[in-house]
Amino acid sequence: MTAQDSKLGDTDDKIFVGKGDEQAWLTLALANRHGLVTGATGTGKTVTLQVMAEGFARAGVPVFAADIKGDLSGISEVGVPADFILKRAAAMGLNFQPDQFSTVFWDVFGEQGHPVRATVTEMGPLLLARMLDLNDVQEGVLNVAFRVADDAGLTLVDMKDLRALLDAIVPNGGKKAADAEEDPLAVIRKAAQGFGNVTKATVGTIQRQLLVLENQGGTKFFGEPALALEDFMKTDRDGRGMVNILVADKLLQNPRLYATFLLWMLSELFEELPEAGDLPKPKLVFFFDEAHLLFNDAPKALLDKIEQVVRLIRSKGVGVYFVTQNPIDVPDRVLGQLGNRVQHALRAFTPRDQKAVAAAAQTFRPNPKLDTAKVITELGKGEALVSFLEGNGTPAMVERVMIRPPSARIGSITPDERKAIMAASPVKGKYDTAVDEESAYEMIQKRIAGTAATADSPAGGSGGGILGQIGSIVGTVFGTNVKRGRLSTGQVIARDVTRSVTNQVIGGMAANIGKSLGGQLGGSIGRTLVRGALGGLLRR
Repeated sequence: MTAQDSKLGDTDDKIFVGKGDEQAWLTLALANRHGLVTGATGTGKTVTLQVMAEGFARAGVPVFAADIKGDLSGISEVGVPADFILKRAAAMGLNFQPDQFSTVFWDVFGEQGHPVRATVTEMGPLLLARMLDLNDVQEGVLNVAFRVADDAGLTLVDMKDLRALLDAIVPNGGKKAADAEEDPLAVIRKAAQGFGNVTKATVGTIQRQLLVLENQGGTKFFGEPALALEDFMKTDRDGRGMVNILVADKLLQNPRLYATFLLWMLSELFEELPEAGDLPKPKLVFFFDEAHLLFNDAPKALLDKIEQVVRLIRSKGVGVYFVTQNPIDVPDRVLGQLGNRVQHALRAFTPRDQKAVAAAAQTFRPNPKLDTAKVITELGKGEALVSFLEGNGTPAMVERVMIRPPSARIGSITPDERKAIMAASPVKGKYDTAVDEESAYEMIQKRIAGTAATADSPAGGSGGGILGQIGSIVGTVFGTNVKRGRLSTGQVIARDVTRSVTNQVIGGMAANIGKSLGGQLGGSIGRTLVRGALGGLLRR
């Protein structure tokens, strides 16, 4: 390749990643076949990630990447033509031209980036149970709570909503049967017991796990305005893809929260994006750093769904790239979905290290010129073994290459530079102020205070918002919103039909309305049976 191919080495349909005896090109049309970047600490994984992110951004592909150490933030500032960079670029036939890329910073805690929030309903019981490290029995009770919230029209937005709901489903053992109807939450408690044995001890354990999560700062993740994923998938005024960086140094102190948050994002992308087929370039590329945290201690059911989402999200035009130290950190069934590979040096000091080297070597298409297992331990900083998918979707033979230098700054930015970028952000002001609209907590408090509508209302009275009003109208038509008592056979059938139609049709419509209004109506309204691909797939 010569400098004339492109001022930065890339072409219209490929990203130039590195050069050895052969050139390493990542084909944009095959970039949604996912990938893996591995290597020991200090071998250059972050620089490789930055090089790939820059290439995607230049091609007009938005990027999302978790920044564990803060080093990736330099992509937002103009690169410095240091001697070692100029020397490496010249060796590859590149004309090094400093550059910078439009960047948006995100932070679950809202300290070094725009806040990232989701509603409790959107997270769903499966991922929330994973976040709280619940056992099967506790997860079952959590599922009961979500189902009761669905049926009662209780919108779960933040942690206080979930706590209030859990308190409401605890059996009231102190009430005599004759006085049961005096309990303002009797209908909720009875509904919960109808799905199984909900005990006070189990609910108490879940409440304690919620306290642990709150103490770790997890409360800030749940609330409104909820994140609109289309804000990740934008280009700047020059047609370049926006680079979205999740500031994750503090988030990584809670590994389970970090992994579950990124998994939630993947499931939301899978759920919300339409089928796209084979595109000339991805709609979004998602870099998952410290990917081993996603799979550590994950139950089989969750691993099955992770594999399914990774396999199917390709058809939505999303490329997922896992970044970790050892390839054995990724289960084989997921590893098999990752067609584009970059392997930095591994150290073979222990039996596990030796196993990792052998496993890494076996995942590449052999090159008669290379002893892959031996070369992996000999690679220098900035060197890598690379195998990208070729035109027909088959892996190229592994090559030893030197990774090209990034054109933006290598390393972290200053606090003042971060503030300037956030002040000019395209989403400034959209997420920075939390909104606390009426939801499950307030609705339950109204019931307790006796100011709520009758418990027989399909959505708990007018507190159900749009769905409550629509459900009331439909219930009136079919005669299903009558006071407590025995329904006729026709009313029972009409009630079931009404619930089904309302859930399936009105639910999706209301969710979209809530999202479009920035969460003012509650992004979770109407999503009674839809809360992430993983939760949805698990119920199939």
